[in-house]
Amino acid sequence: MSLQQDIMTAMKAAMKSKDQTALAALRAVKSEILLAQTETGSKEEITEDQEIKILSKLVKQRKDSAAIFSEQNREDLAEPEIAQAAVISQFLPAQLSEAEIEKVVVETIAVTGAVGMKDMGKVMGMVNQKLAGQADGKTISTIVKAKLS
Repeated sequence: MSLQQDIMTAMKAAMKSKDQTALAALRAVKSEILLAQTETGSKEEITEDQEIKILSKLVKQRKDSAAIFSEQNREDLAEPEIAQAAVISQFLPAQLSEAEIEKVVVETIAVTGAVGMKDMGKVMGMVNQKLAGQADGKTISTIVKAKLS
């Protein structure tokens, strides 16, 4: 089943259970997918890589918003954002642990022959391609910096 079908099924379930948080999150996902489809002008579905990028972007937006709200002591606004991020995360591939990410980073550094911070961009590009949707870019960046410095 495609992501769009999964989203529609989940939306129906959220409507039946009157879960407004899940419904808002799923509507946002559906909207972003439709925008991505109309952007390219194609009637066919978008690729799985594009879907993962969209979902990752939406989760990151919600987590960033929640962090800002928490800094401003607005937990009443942060909680729905965190809940929506959790709903959207269900459709992402399983996230890797830091140890697994570190293993991929070390392998990539060995393959590319990177020696210092000047090679960080090359390593980041390759690791991001390998771990698309499975790891947060910030975590990857932190690990790459630690290994190259």
